[in-house]
Amino acid sequence: MFQLPFPVRDANASSGSDGLGQLPEWDLTDLYSSEDAPELKRDLEWLQQECAEFASDYEGKLAELDAEGLLSCIGRNEKINAIAGRIMSFAGLRYYQLTTDASRAKFLSDAQEKITVFTTPLVFFTLEINRIEDARLDALFAAKAELARYKPVFDRIRAMKPYQLSDELERFLHDLGVVGDAWEKLFDETIAGLTFEIDGEEMGIESTLNFLTEQDRSKREAAARELARVFADNIKIFARVHNTQAKEKDIIDRWRGMPSPQMGRHLSNHVEPEVVEALREAVVAAYPKLSHRYYDLKRKWLGLDRMQVWDRNAPLPMETSRVVDWDEARATVMDAYEAFDPRMGEIAAPFFDKGWIDAAVKPGKAPGAFAHPTVTDVHPYVMLNYLGKPRDVMTLAHELGHGVHQVLAADQGEMLSSTPLTLAETASVFGEMLTFRKMLEKATTQEERKVLLAGKVEDMINTVVRQIAFYDFECKLHAARAEGELTPEDINALWMSVQAESLGDAFDFMDGYETFWAYIPHFVHSPFYVYAYAFGDGLVNALYSVYAEGAEGFEDKYFDMLKAGGSKHHKELLAPFGLDASDPKFWDKGLSMISGLIDELESMES
Repeated sequence: MFQLPFPVRDANASSGSDGLGQLPEWDLTDLYSSEDAPELKRDLEWLQQECAEFASDYEGKLAELDAEGLLSCIGRNEKINAIAGRIMSFAGLRYYQLTTDASRAKFLSDAQEKITVFTTPLVFFTLEINRIEDARLDALFAAKAELARYKPVFDRIRAMKPYQLSDELERFLHDLGVVGDAWEKLFDETIAGLTFEIDGEEMGIESTLNFLTEQDRSKREAAARELARVFADNIKIFARVHNTQAKEKDIIDRWRGMPSPQMGRHLSNHVEPEVVEALREAVVAAYPKLSHRYYDLKRKWLGLDRMQVWDRNAPLPMETSRVVDWDEARATVMDAYEAFDPRMGEIAAPFFDKGWIDAAVKPGKAPGAFAHPTVTDVHPYVMLNYLGKPRDVMTLAHELGHGVHQVLAADQGEMLSSTPLTLAETASVFGEMLTFRKMLEKATTQEERKVLLAGKVEDMINTVVRQIAFYDFECKLHAARAEGELTPEDINALWMSVQAESLGDAFDFMDGYETFWAYIPHFVHSPFYVYAYAFGDGLVNALYSVYAEGAEGFEDKYFDMLKAGGSKHHKELLAPFGLDASDPKFWDKGLSMISGLIDELESMES
């Protein structure tokens, strides 16, 4: 089933629209010139025919192929993936530009359904690979080095072997996937169509969320209460989407014999469950020295006895509300990238100059931000909702990091370029860190330094603490749904059960905050995705500490890691840096960097 695995950034990462300069828009013609393009029609026809021929040529015969024959089979499979991926990327990107446009939604749905029908005969491919004996595969790899290069792909496919169903059931589930996609579209269209009113002005969700970072506390409160009102009005739809998606997952996992709802995500991320649990335990244990300690500091800076949820992302009192225009944002990020290594700047430059970024906030546009790799013979596209806050600059740095990573990994080809989510955040978070350090270098006053440090700590807390709290919420949601239908009130209670623990005693929670789970896209599009952010942040903090210590040849090793794409396990990728994510102490190294920044902020108070 071909889907669009867009890594949508936390929707808090957005920000006004005047004085920003000329914001770039996507030029999708590198994919297709239009939905009526003859090339698109040609590719759909080719895909239909090639899928049928592939099934005819190989079904029931994979185990008999010699090394040369299996390599040829993989080459054809990659071409199918490339053409299907190009079509779905074009359809999906057009849709995300204007999710409220019925014709774009129809075009995406029609493309998805056609490709699902075309590719259903290919379900045999992974099923038969899993029936080949280990010794037979090893002999084929030994016989041909070009084939052995694909061993990581086979390893990931064969990790699903214990959970594989009959051929008939696998084809059925493949076909049924379009129904789950329809629920995702309902979520997207509902979110994009929401309207909020503040001070008599109607706006969408991105602009409303932006008010939560306003200096004026009354505006922040007004936005929080308006968000709560609109979410409450639509809560039955969001609860229905979550109930349906979670139940569908529960049924499929039960049939497959998955030991937990999270296991499918761990397998796709090529990460061991115990590594994720070690990360989770380390972060939860660190709540008191991270979020609890920081928000108590922030409460004092804001002059409050108690914090409200609309104060979580408030700017500091001494922070200016200066708008960062697009040219300045570009210069800031590019300077940081080029200072690390000129090669990084060369890879990043075309994103700005060739229509690879869509930056403006527009009615109906998808919220948040992402970088989508499309296919390896085109290039990635970055979506932002840029409104000129300093945090938007960091979001640009983040998504551009994804783009650089995707460009470097493209040489691996369709089957090996895709990086597991746990490692997909590496270049993005590293790009943020480079940008932050460059901005900190340029700080001329203690006050400016404090604002930058506090902003970075908040971003890290949002990336590590908040995302692990999200993960715990999802774990509770899926466990509860397995026991029966959940009312909106049930889901609200699960949401609130993780909030106080993660944020600490500094907060009170307004009536209505219990519905704020409703707008988080990850829960619907990619269940259990969210721990990848915390994984990536912890990994990069450890990685950056190696870089800061002046490790010899770091830049070359870093580029080699990004170029590897999905061809290596996290243990192999981190070994050249002397790091090992399976060591529980590894996570403490990353969390200590955040704690150290809070130490520095505390020292400024004395």
